[in-house]
Amino acid sequence: MATDRFGNPYAPNLPYARGKILATTENDFRKLQRAWTLIRARGPDAVFIFTGLEHSLPMTGEELRFADDELAPALYFERLRSLTLAHLGGSSDRHDVAVFNRMTGATLATHLTLVRPGDVVIGASASYSHPSVMRAANHVGARFTDTAGLGMFKAAIASEPRVALVVLTRLAVTYDLMPVEEIRAIVRLANDKGALVYMDDAGGARVGPAGFGQPRMLELGVDIGATGLDKYGTLGPRLGLLAGRADLAARIRATGFEFGLEARQMLYPGIVRTLEQYDPARVQALIETTRLIARELRPLIGNRLRETPTTVQIPADDILEIAMQRGGLEEAPIVPYEAAAALAMLLLRDHGMLMVHFVGVPPGTADLLIKFVPPETLERFGGAARYASAIDDSLTRLGTLLHEPASIGELLLGDNPQSCGKAGG
Repeated sequence: MATDRFGNPYAPNLPYARGKILATTENDFRKLQRAWTLIRARGPDAVFIFTGLEHSLPMTGEELRFADDELAPALYFERLRSLTLAHLGGSSDRHDVAVFNRMTGATLATHLTLVRPGDVVIGASASYSHPSVMRAANHVGARFTDTAGLGMFKAAIASEPRVALVVLTRLAVTYDLMPVEEIRAIVRLANDKGALVYMDDAGGARVGPAGFGQPRMLELGVDIGATGLDKYGTLGPRLGLLAGRADLAARIRATGFEFGLEARQMLYPGIVRTLEQYDPARVQALIETTRLIARELRPLIGNRLRETPTTVQIPADDILEIAMQRGGLEEAPIVPYEAAAALAMLLLRDHGMLMVHFVGVPPGTADLLIKFVPPETLERFGGAARYASAIDDSLTRLGTLLHEPASIGELLLGDNPQSCGKAGG
C-alpha cells in the first residue's frame, strides 16, 4: 500500500493519506464552508482567485434572455457543435459532441456506457490518473490498473488478454505532460488490443497544442475524449465538453441524460462564447506569469519547490516538513494533506488568496499547486514577490500552529470542530 513520507497509508482512490481532522469527504465540504465564511468576512473585492481556473458564466445580458433549457439548445447547439469540433480537432462527418455537468460527469458517463462489470480498464499518464477515473472504473465494477509512462503501460496491456477501455491523460494531475510520441504509441497499442481509448484531456486539450505544439485531442487518434471548460484559456462555465466518434458520443450522451449527468442546456450560450473568445496566446501568458512566481519563491524555500513545464508546486510532504522545521517539531501531529489544507486556509484568511485546494471535494492532490495565474489578478494582488512572501509567511504561521493540533482543526473547520475518523481512513 502506498504511503506518504511519514508512513501514513493513502486513502482509497486518493493519492494522499487522510488524517483525523479531514477524515472524510464530508469534512472536506465543511472545510469549504469554512473558506466561504472567510470570503464573506473579507468581501469579494479583497479576495484574489489564484485557483488557475475560470468558474464564471460568460454570458451577455442579451444571451441571458435565452438562458432556458428549451430555447438555448434550439438557438445555440449547432454553433456549439461546430466550435467544439474545431477546438478539439474533430470533423463533422465523423465526430459528434456532448456536454456534461463536469469533467467527472463525462468520465462517469463514458464508463457507464463502454465498460461492463469485470472488464479491464487501464489508466495511462505521466504519473497517475485523476481520482475521478479510478472512481468511475470502480463504480462500474471494472478491474482498474494505473500506469505511469509508456513502458509501464506496455507491460500492463501485454499482460491482459482483453482490455475494454484505456483512459489516457495528456496533462497529468501532477501537471507532467506526456510526449506526443508516447501518446501515439499508447493509442496504437490500445487499438492492437481492441480497446477503446478515452482521453481525459481536462487541461491538456489547450495546454498541449497552445503551450507545446502538440496536436489537438481528436487529431491524436483517440476514440472519444473530454475537456473542462474552466481550464487554461477558456472562461467557464465549469462543464465537461466531450467529443469523438459519432456513434460513441451518441451513446454516451444518452447515458448522460439518463443518469442526470448532462449540463443544463440553458448554459449553451456561455459555452459558445468561451469557445469563440479562445486565444492560444492566453495560455502562454498564464504559463509565463506562473514562472515569474517560481523565480520569486525558489529563494525562499529552495529545492522544496517543484516545477513542471506549466506549474509550480510545493508537495504536501514538504509543506509539513517545512512547517515542522520552522516550528521546531520533530514529530508530525497531522498528516501532510491536512498541512496543505491549513496552508491554503492561512493564505485565504491572512492574504485573501483563494487557492485551487478549495475547488475539489475532495481535492485530486494534496500538494499546493500554483498554476496558470492570470497576470491581471497577480498585478492587482501586488506582484510575484508579494505572492511568494505570502506563502513564506503562511508556512511560518503553520509551524506555530502545529504546536496545538486543535488549532489546526479550528482553522480548517471553524469553531468546535468535530474529530472524525482515523488517519488513513
